[in-house]
Amino acid sequence: MEVRVLKYFLTVVREENITRAADVLHITQPTLSRQLAQLEDELGVHLFTRGTRRITLTNEGILLRRRAEEIIELMDMTERELIEQEELVDGTVSIGCGVAKSGQALAEIISSFHARYPLVTFHLYTATADLVQERMDRGLLDIGLLMEPVNVDKYEYLRLGIKDRWVVLMRPDDPLAQKEVITAADLVGVPVGLASRPQAKSDIANWFGDYYDKLQILFTFNLSANAVIMVHNRLMYMVALEGSLPYLDKNEICSRSLQPERHVGTLFAWKRQQPFGLATTRFIEHAKCFLSIEKE
Repeated sequence: MEVRVLKYFLTVVREENITRAADVLHITQPTLSRQLAQLEDELGVHLFTRGTRRITLTNEGILLRRRAEEIIELMDMTERELIEQEELVDGTVSIGCGVAKSGQALAEIISSFHARYPLVTFHLYTATADLVQERMDRGLLDIGLLMEPVNVDKYEYLRLGIKDRWVVLMRPDDPLAQKEVITAADLVGVPVGLASRPQAKSDIANWFGDYYDKLQILFTFNLSANAVIMVHNRLMYMVALEGSLPYLDKNEICSRSLQPERHVGTLFAWKRQQPFGLATTRFIEHAKCFLSIEKE
């Protein structure tokens, strides 16, 4: 017996009329009659005595009504208990990430998760992907947002549908700010600042190609927040990810895209075969569902 059909049966019992019950259930009367006939065939008994104006229950129908009400009540109670159990999930999920455009995706995942699990809190650790991976490997972080290129041999991961692009940051009154895009040749002979992370440095070096050896690299940096102060003081042109400084005052600092454009992706990753607490386990499950829906 299906729970759905038991609910159909109880609606007919309550309405004492198949046509009215069908209207309440928003199905056609022939469909409802067919479901009830199949239920009687499955049980091998007659459940109803059909009159001209109303239907009544047989003894077998009375017994089924009692049991069906108990089953539906038990199902409803179980569903309520499961929902309450979900709401009681607590704990802290620790997440490591750099400052990048992918932070917006993380915020959306956390927002939808928090609506379902309001007792779970989050610890955010800001660092480069290398440091985030190191802390994940030591069990100090549960989740990492890892900017590519990155070695994922030890991790399970989901690919965020966000690409961050490399740009050059400068003062808006700088001569290069008059250009719509910046080429590698434009940065030869001027002080430049590059990310110090080896994989990121290698990626941007590939973009520069033969011009890389001609660069005047005055600064390297791990995160952009302090480095942009050097830009403001006209000490360098800073090659950085666009999302690494999301709330810049454009009257003080402007950005120009590289030509040809260069993009990086971000992975939502966790260590393979790592035991997690319930809060983190639910958060990973939620992220999988959230990101799969986003792709549709």
